[in-house]
Amino acid sequence: MSIVKPLEPSIALPQKQELLIAELRKLQSVIVAYSGGVDSSLLAFYARKVLRDRAKIVIALSPSLAQSELLAARKQAELFNFDLIEIATEEVELNEYRRNDSMRCFFCKSTLFEYLHQMKVALSVDAIAYGANMDDLSDVRPGHKAAEKYHVVAPLIAAGLYKVDIRALAREAGLPSFDRPQAACLSSRFPQNVPIDKDRLAIVEQAEEGVRAFGFRQVRVRFIEGEDGRQASVEIGPEELSHLQKRPQIAAMIEEKLLKLGFKQVTIDPRGYRQGGANG
Repeated sequence: MSIVKPLEPSIALPQKQELLIAELRKLQSVIVAYSGGVDSSLLAFYARKVLRDRAKIVIALSPSLAQSELLAARKQAELFNFDLIEIATEEVELNEYRRNDSMRCFFCKSTLFEYLHQMKVALSVDAIAYGANMDDLSDVRPGHKAAEKYHVVAPLIAAGLYKVDIRALAREAGLPSFDRPQAACLSSRFPQNVPIDKDRLAIVEQAEEGVRAFGFRQVRVRFIEGEDGRQASVEIGPEELSHLQKRPQIAAMIEEKLLKLGFKQVTIDPRGYRQGGANG
């Protein structure tokens, strides 16, 4: 991915929309890395709109993708006739991934893009695209290095689209994901250098589904290795914390559920969800 100079913030959304369409028209065909999140969903929507069946929409099946996210992604893809292609990636089997150091995301995305590159060659497709947006440029993300390695394009960045723009266009398009809370992969629940495997990912997924059962939309259950065993730090969307304050008994019920999953200690973070919370 080449770093694109940010567009002037004064550029109106309809102009950015036309820029996105123009970027996609430059491609004869494309494989879109789709996850069901709003960014990749918008990219998939416009790729199909512009290139029709010359846009291949591909989702990776992985233990780090929660089943609820996969089902929502499938449902949306069916609704918009994405002709979704599913591939099984095996990044969780890599020692480089499982040790969970600062380069985990690089190995994850490299695995995905290697699969997509093989598909690109086999199908004679022009390019691979993913849903990086302008907000991502302000953060250090090893996954972007993997995109550069495989020459993956980022049309949302080329069009100058920020997350707020993407949600607005997604809502206009009728995409169910337009207001879906951010849902990074399950591996993001582990602090750096805390090892990851399929069993631990499954425990985190069950824990988060258990918390969501109480009606919360934005949920993170951080997996912490303490001296006395596994600990869970529960983060709920800040705007939803008032629900806990009105019904404090829910906290005790959440704790009971997570203790049954094998956690030795459960705390609910009073600050609520915050991006990057696994590392403090």
